[in-house]
Amino acid sequence: MIGLEDGNFRYKRVLLKLSGEVLAGDKPFGIDFDAVSKICKEILEVAQQGVQIAMVVGGGNILRGTQAVAMGMDRPQADYMGMLATVINALALQDNLERLGLPTRVQTAVVMQEIAEPFIRRRALRHLEKGRVVIFAAGTGSPYFSTDTAASLRAAEIGADCLLKATKVDGIYDKDPMKFEDAKKLNFVTYLEALSKQLKVMDATAFSLCMENSIPIIVFDILQERNLKRLLIDGEPIGTLVSTKRGSSGYGCG
Repeated sequence: MIGLEDGNFRYKRVLLKLSGEVLAGDKPFGIDFDAVSKICKEILEVAQQGVQIAMVVGGGNILRGTQAVAMGMDRPQADYMGMLATVINALALQDNLERLGLPTRVQTAVVMQEIAEPFIRRRALRHLEKGRVVIFAAGTGSPYFSTDTAASLRAAEIGADCLLKATKVDGIYDKDPMKFEDAKKLNFVTYLEALSKQLKVMDATAFSLCMENSIPIIVFDILQERNLKRLLIDGEPIGTLVSTKRGSSGYGCG
């Protein structure tokens, strides 16, 4: 069992949302185990300091339900396939974290008892209190809801202090930085601005859930070395903060 230190952090418990694309690394699809290993080492470093970490993982590196729908597949069927893709990613993360010595539990919104625990809120809270990482897989368990919405829902359910949206981009921009050279990074955005401007980093339901439950969102680049530690342990203002109003406190140590 890893010894936990009682750090004085603003965010004692966080929900880390990992997109499937992050787990693909530089590959167009599938799992890049080098990228997974790098992310897990970052999680280990933060968990050893006493931060409680829950995770929601996407499945876009294996299957995107929206792409299957575009090819003519029934939407609920495509979404269920996407949920199974998130379970594959969750198991890959669990294996890597436990090989590093960090106890990890996978809980799924769709019952598959031979593979993982079902999602039970009180059990998840107990795992976090014992210093275990909890990975929530299979989204919400219902079609028509994204894994971003699942992340916002689980963050509210476990009383997370912050939702960390981990991507390949270092924050939110006023336009797609991959397409426009003059795109400007936004260091702070209110929930209402995110909704009114239809910022694509998360869907409207996810933003609304966080707004209703006063859960700040930080969008940052997880592949940049030690960014997770810089954010949670060192208190550096990296990425983009989405919160209630300008001037609200958002980062790092308390």
